[in-house]
Amino acid sequence: MSYRSLTTQEIQQLEKQGCWSPQWEQVKVSEDFVTDSVWFSTFRGAIKLGKLEGTLSGPAGVEKDAGIYHSSLHDVTVEDKVRISRVNSLSRYHVEEEAVIENVGTLAVTGQTTFGNGVEVEVVNEGGGREIPIFDRLSSQIAYMLCFYRDDEAFTNNLLKMVNSYVQEKKSDSGIIGRGACISNTQTMINMKIGEQAKIQGALLLEEGTVASSPHHPTVIGDGVSMKECIVLSGSTVESGAILKQCFVGQGVKIATQFSAESSCFFANAEGMHGEAVSVFAGPYTVTHHKSTLLIAALYSFYNAGSGTNQSNHMYKLGPLHQGIMERGSKTGSFSYLLWPCRIGAFSVITGKHYVNCDTSEFPFSYITEEEGKSMLTPAMNLFTVGTKRDSEKWPNRDRRKDPDRLDLLHFDLFSPYIISRVVKGYNVLKDLSKNTPKSQKFVRYKGIEIKRVLMRTCAKYYKIAFAIYLGNQLIKQLEKSESRQDALKAENAQLEEWVDMAGMFLTRTNLQALQREVKEGEINSLSNLEEKFRNIYHRYDEKNWEWAAALIEEMYGSKPADLTDEQLVTIIKEWKKATVKFNNMIKKDAEKEFDSASTIGFGIDGDEETKEQDFLAVRGTYEENSFVKGLEEETRQVEEKAEQLIEKLQGQTS
Repeated sequence: MSYRSLTTQEIQQLEKQGCWSPQWEQVKVSEDFVTDSVWFSTFRGAIKLGKLEGTLSGPAGVEKDAGIYHSSLHDVTVEDKVRISRVNSLSRYHVEEEAVIENVGTLAVTGQTTFGNGVEVEVVNEGGGREIPIFDRLSSQIAYMLCFYRDDEAFTNNLLKMVNSYVQEKKSDSGIIGRGACISNTQTMINMKIGEQAKIQGALLLEEGTVASSPHHPTVIGDGVSMKECIVLSGSTVESGAILKQCFVGQGVKIATQFSAESSCFFANAEGMHGEAVSVFAGPYTVTHHKSTLLIAALYSFYNAGSGTNQSNHMYKLGPLHQGIMERGSKTGSFSYLLWPCRIGAFSVITGKHYVNCDTSEFPFSYITEEEGKSMLTPAMNLFTVGTKRDSEKWPNRDRRKDPDRLDLLHFDLFSPYIISRVVKGYNVLKDLSKNTPKSQKFVRYKGIEIKRVLMRTCAKYYKIAFAIYLGNQLIKQLEKSESRQDALKAENAQLEEWVDMAGMFLTRTNLQALQREVKEGEINSLSNLEEKFRNIYHRYDEKNWEWAAALIEEMYGSKPADLTDEQLVTIIKEWKKATVKFNNMIKKDAEKEFDSASTIGFGIDGDEETKEQDFLAVRGTYEENSFVKGLEEETRQVEEKAEQLIEKLQGQTS
């Protein structure tokens, strides 16, 4: 846009309208600028003003006139159709079209700043050593690599160089208020960059940070919020008196109701309310909603914290140096306690207080309970609960991110190579322990935790169910791709290799090592290159998943999948059908507990037994009509039907 100087008549008119400047010659305006919308305002330094006409949507959607009213501007560029009203001090900003700024104390850039980019956040270990330099395109995968691969110094240094290069590009002595942003009733904003369509309403203090946003999914900062050295990405909401210091808030995150956090990162769809987080790597779908809940010094992912959940990260020796790992899908019950260091296996449920340092990563789907002062592990039992099944289905359906540029790459499979490899390990460990433990021995201590001997065989059998479901799912998915069995079941690069869950994304260790090598050797030399590499790996997940399953089949049957006999294929399909039906029936049995007589306590509060029953039916409905139960029954029907069709087809080919 080209700008011109004010005419003498325009200066006189502005002064009549209560405006003042010590140097009107520094005030430049667009060719079609009019004075009608500029009243009672002060202009200092280099000022550029666009055409301030028309109406636009202000706070609460109320239509407002564009213009500048009762405000003080210093070194500011204002584009067309902007409203600035009752702003005590607006300094060193470029205000883009259709932005609204009103009832603001101070909104200023005070000098060179990176707007929170490059701030080091001490996650997982409060003693330092795992710092993540946050920036406005940080994904959970990049954060994971920055945090957890410090053993590879060359890799880490090159990755940090990429981040630092990006951060330097963000450095400026002036800020931006993005197109369509709305800032109102806010006291102080210092060195903040505000993205397109962002809504900041009633905040107390925002300092040294970025509120990124997207027209597809605006970011909201609400009443009473205080944020220092923080970055908030598109589609997220921080409101209701939340207090954040040195934090990263990813896409689709909700932080509210006096939640406080320091030195923590929250990734896609995480939620923090009421409680507190310190040095937390809150991976995707980490949720904590309760007062008196403290999350500290740990990695979480797809995690749900019960009320009063607490952890300790020191033992009064060298300070808060210890750390915890809660693998995906874990939950903690009310007032549970864990003493770090610990590593908790995927989809585990923890209740009670635990003062041992344990590693249960080989036992997904477990219960960890406190019994007579002992920490007890019951493997596999959480596999058959309603909660586990519902969680795996609801996560993809509850992805709040509407921004098409999604940074965190997420896989939602309940049975993935990562999980099934753990299932296989758990099965083998349980078989060995059961075989080698005397019958006179009640408990076996394994990696810091107790396991009841009498449960080992049963738990091992339960792991076989998960294994059979996974193998059948993969085989059938391939068979449905092509009429040619040879084409459908070929797997040229089948390898039984290790998998990694990188903060929501599954990838093979081979892929990971190749990526690390490319970073170290400079083949990947920018964050945009790294993002592209991650997306390529992410989109090849199904292919790599089948290759791993194919290698597993070859190990079990001594033949490549394409070379399996019809009888062998029928065997796998029958095992899949049997395991899936049993799996669903056991979950249904767990769901049925929600409709037993104990569940009716509290219903029909002032009536007799009939009233209680009718009240329960009105509120909860019947077991038979429950949507989740009906969904399980429909899934079972489809599995049985599909299995019979495939078996009939294979047996027909044989005859």
